[in-house]
Amino acid sequence: MTEPTPPVLDIRDLRKSYGDLEVLKGVSISAPKGHVVSLIGSSGSGKSTLLRCANLLEDSQQGEILFEGEPVRWRGTGPARHPADRHQVIRIRTNLSMVFQQFNLWSHMTILQNVMEAPVTVLGEDRHEVEGRARSLLDKVGIGDKCDAFPAQLSGGQQQRAAIARALAMQPRALLFDEPTSALDPELQQEVVRVIKVLAEEGRTMILVTHDMRLAADVSDHVVFLHQGLIEEQGPPQKVFGAPSSTRLQQFLSATAA
Repeated sequence: MTEPTPPVLDIRDLRKSYGDLEVLKGVSISAPKGHVVSLIGSSGSGKSTLLRCANLLEDSQQGEILFEGEPVRWRGTGPARHPADRHQVIRIRTNLSMVFQQFNLWSHMTILQNVMEAPVTVLGEDRHEVEGRARSLLDKVGIGDKCDAFPAQLSGGQQQRAAIARALAMQPRALLFDEPTSALDPELQQEVVRVIKVLAEEGRTMILVTHDMRLAADVSDHVVFLHQGLIEEQGPPQKVFGAPSSTRLQQFLSATAA
């Protein structure tokens, strides 16, 4: 009998505090291979913190994080807890490419160089092969003609699409999006939304923190509504958006639709 494939990312009872402020109070989510999981909720609900803890950009104080069934190894407890194996952290981060709200492109590099940099310097891949892949990815996100431009010469939507191409260049097991459209004007948001929808159709594993309810409804297999550091409600998008059961989620959706 074939063993079931473990989720790409499995988070169990995760807790995170900043001093006396408890931001995550025991959150569990799972991202199976090929699934899109969207995290929604008000500002301060813990969405972005959860994503950063999942990618080991921040240390959590309690709970488990498993990457493809492999648990992160920890040293210490509570506020002193941190990953015990630096090489494991690098390997996991390499396979969980993150796309940030503010693009984070290197301003002194061309768009092509931005996309090529990590596969060449971090993974040690052949520069010629990486360049071919990078050009193909920039074509894929619709800015193949901007290879030689610098970030400052691009619109916000173009910069975010370049950031997505850069994330894809690492050939990750999953993509983590932290509010990828919130820094953009509505017209530019749609450029990025189209790319994310294509990635979802391709069966990419993604965890998406978003304030765009239509995007979450369109691309998600599973939606998680966070409220004050806890999961208030979760389920398939048809249920979460079409028949929410919690009063708090109903209020949130009414406010976002207004």
